[in-house]
Amino acid sequence: MNAPAQIRQDAALSPAQTLWDLTGDDMAAVDALILDRMQSSVGMIPDLAQHLVGAGGKRLRPLLTITAAQLCGYASCSKGGTAHHKLAAAVEFIHSATLLHDDVVDESALRRGKKPANLIWGNSASILVGDFLFARAFNLMVETGSMEALGILSNASSVIAEGEVQQLAALRNLAMTEETYMQVIEAKTAALFAAATEVAPVIADCPATERDALREYGLKLGLAFQLVDDALDYGGMASALGKSVGDDFREGKMTLPVIRALETASEDDKAFWRRVIVDHDQKDVDLEKAVSMLRASGALESTMELAKRYSQDAADALNVFPQSSLRDTLKELAGFVVARIS
Repeated sequence: MNAPAQIRQDAALSPAQTLWDLTGDDMAAVDALILDRMQSSVGMIPDLAQHLVGAGGKRLRPLLTITAAQLCGYASCSKGGTAHHKLAAAVEFIHSATLLHDDVVDESALRRGKKPANLIWGNSASILVGDFLFARAFNLMVETGSMEALGILSNASSVIAEGEVQQLAALRNLAMTEETYMQVIEAKTAALFAAATEVAPVIADCPATERDALREYGLKLGLAFQLVDDALDYGGMASALGKSVGDDFREGKMTLPVIRALETASEDDKAFWRRVIVDHDQKDVDLEKAVSMLRASGALESTMELAKRYSQDAADALNVFPQSSLRDTLKELAGFVVARIS
């Protein structure tokens, strides 16, 4: 079983690749299920879905579901079967649906290294195919027969939508607080990571301590992941993000680096941020200037330090499990997420 191309190219020796190697048969089954369930007699649906879902994404979230299921011994428990495959595929469909919708809202020029679907098929098609993928996700959840797992993932879907709306409401608002920002990223990113890891111990009938530990791992991993993405937007490489560098800046999003830079900004610096964020009056040189200001203020560094703390919290949450290659690689993955900045 081979991992998607993006993992092989970007992180051939990464913990994610190791997890793919450890869960190869299960992830092959998940991939086959994803490809099968995104089919439709309406030709545009599989064409557009394949453009995104088959674009070499890391499959990180379903990989977490499968790894957690193996860590919990799902295959050997009394309820062992294929529910973990269906839940992992559902997680990927939820994630893909949100990306299709996000690209319409964000007007990004790049998604997973390719032109986003809405720039090829149009906004209406992207929104509707996103809805189709959401529906497929719920089909898969229902098929598992686990009302608890259905509740976890359906709640995560609602929370993600709330987070996206909250972020939209705060667009170009220099008064956005760090507390609000953390609420946004917990909702729009970390909630699905947490759900992806929590559903596995649920179907495996694990003790509450293990379920809580895996949810905590996913939540903190998701927070670290988004913090790193927001820092990379002001100085990373497009290949590390899978999207255009500077998108957040161009869209006027208030992310933690900007929020923290504003805390110590001079009046001249605040005037700059008002012009480029609030007034959306941006010149070609402004992104470079913004990066320089964020570096000088220490905002990028402090954002990464917070990401590292969440990464460590994620790793520590797994200490309730005995030592194993799966547990240790999940711990390493938490560290690898923040290593993307270097």
